[in-house]
Amino acid sequence: MTDLLDVRGLRVAFGGKEVVHGIDFQIAAGEKLALVGESGSGKTVTALALLRLVQNAEVSGVARIFGPQPPSDVRDLLSISEHALRGIRGREIAMIFQEPMTALNPLYPVGEQIAEVLQLHEGLSGRAAHAAAVQLLADTGIAEPVRRAAAFPHQLSGGQRQRAMIAMALACRPRLLLADEPTTALDVTVRAQILELLADLQRRFGMAVLLITHDLNLVRRFADRVAVMENGHIVEQGAVGAVFEAPRHAYTRKLIDSRPERDVAPASGGEGAPPVLQARALRVGYPVPRPGLGGWFRRGEFVAVQGADFRVWRGRTLGVVGESGSGKTTLALAALGLLPHGGTLDLAGRHWRGRRRDRDLRRVIQVVFQDPFSSLSPRMTVEAIVGEGLRVHAPDLDAAARRQRVVAALADVGLGEAQYPGLLERYPHEFSGGQRQRLAIARALIVEPRILVLDEPTSALDVTVQKQVLGLLQRLQRERGLSYLLITHDVEVIRAMAHDILVMKDGAVLEAGPALQVLDAPRHPYTRQLVAAAQVA
Repeated sequence: MTDLLDVRGLRVAFGGKEVVHGIDFQIAAGEKLALVGESGSGKTVTALALLRLVQNAEVSGVARIFGPQPPSDVRDLLSISEHALRGIRGREIAMIFQEPMTALNPLYPVGEQIAEVLQLHEGLSGRAAHAAAVQLLADTGIAEPVRRAAAFPHQLSGGQRQRAMIAMALACRPRLLLADEPTTALDVTVRAQILELLADLQRRFGMAVLLITHDLNLVRRFADRVAVMENGHIVEQGAVGAVFEAPRHAYTRKLIDSRPERDVAPASGGEGAPPVLQARALRVGYPVPRPGLGGWFRRGEFVAVQGADFRVWRGRTLGVVGESGSGKTTLALAALGLLPHGGTLDLAGRHWRGRRRDRDLRRVIQVVFQDPFSSLSPRMTVEAIVGEGLRVHAPDLDAAARRQRVVAALADVGLGEAQYPGLLERYPHEFSGGQRQRLAIARALIVEPRILVLDEPTSALDVTVQKQVLGLLQRLQRERGLSYLLITHDVEVIRAMAHDILVMKDGAVLEAGPALQVLDAPRHPYTRQLVAAAQVA
């Protein structure tokens, strides 16, 4: 294969502090190279630096792109003029960004945004560019492409937005595609579809792909070669098979060994005792406007959860798995007493609706949210955040006793003054993602609940941090006999954590039973689809 991109001694610094340290890598025409590492390793900065899209960065080194007739047609991306680089961006090198909702302009239909690229680089008329944009949406597998071209980004699902981003990137048939975590925010089945789409388009157009990811399963399935990045250095690179079968660097071995491991103890209470949480025919509906004149007099209803039955036993984890829109988060909010519902819901043997008179039951059930940075107040110190529940549920404690409880809760989740001087006076932004999630767990545990609702507790974390947090939750369950209601779309996390499982789709429970039995021998076609997609993606 002929070289397409040759990067030598790439360095990126901010304010004199270097974050990428003289890395070298090459990409051949039509090749798929994966750049792998945890958050902060320098992967995304590397890709953005190639197109000089990093603001206020000091970039040095050489990044030569070879034209169709090398060696005469060679340009250095880091030294050519901004005008010349504009002709390369989008036309020869295109990029798919990690979060399409923020990358797409919310004020314009997606068809117009794709057409703009074609008008700018290909000189097409407005009518021709719109027709080409519709065809690109069709090529990426979006149903009803004419209608979707007129839709705004917020009117599309996550998978559709990602497909629209891919269509925009492919508008000018680039020779190199930079794909920055293109499947991270997607459900497992949609992730598999996007992966298959990228592989198919790469074969059809013969383009090279630089895939930036921390998902090792995705690397195994997609890439030809892999470069492993740690703290701004490429510590290992080679063919995917060779690196995964015989990793030479300790960091590579650490990444490969970071898949969730099942380590659940037998339930301390078991099914002989009353369940901590029990639902019978649980139903949650939302009012929606009716079309036409009828909407003036009567509202319709969207049923988000329909007739769900489940039990959560002491010391056991009930995993609720399904795609976005399946109703699993709505089910969790109802269990927390935050949504009105039909049917019956019993918590600790009492009828539970989350009313003011049931306030004492709130300490029985606590929650850990998906994104710890959003769920922790940036204006409160660690001591105030973790101790807040005690002010409500243990108002008789004085400041000294409350601080003692806060210190003990933080120690339980592996945070102490020895490792983090001034811990109690720090703010959430001073911690990493995994440390913030530990703070969120400590905040939930301090009121000594019997059940935790875990809403995608590790989906925003790197693989090594995810394994640490799952290990922490498993240890706490064994030591305290905690029950978990685990909400996730990650089949590997369910396999590692759950005793029992509910599979949901479109608000209905399609299959339920012991977790390993359901995952190893699924009866429903949708469950089989989820399990198969997890193996692919």
